[in-house]
Amino acid sequence: MAAMPPRISKDEVAHVARLARLSISDDELERFTRQLGAVLDHARDVESLDTAGVPPTAHPLPIRNVFREDELVPSLDRDEVLSQAPAVEDHKFRVPRILGEAP
Repeated sequence: MAAMPPRISKDEVAHVARLARLSISDDELERFTRQLGAVLDHARDVESLDTAGVPPTAHPLPIRNVFREDELVPSLDRDEVLSQAPAVEDHKFRVPRILGEAP
């Protein structure tokens, strides 16, 4: 496995911010550089641990799915609900178009 790179630089943090289209101030650049450096230091500490006998783990506790039986229950009356909707089309809620689509 490749060794962790040295501590992250301000230029690298600024580059990542640009890639994420984030505008950050000089104070934020300083703070994020320290914070990301601390995260990388911790990753370096974890990397140095001997995990040869440790099985891969996705969750620290055993997980099991809890299913319940599907039960039919009374529902709201469609006509009553649609009567209170701001717009209805073909017995369904009419919602505004998105992403600048033409009507």
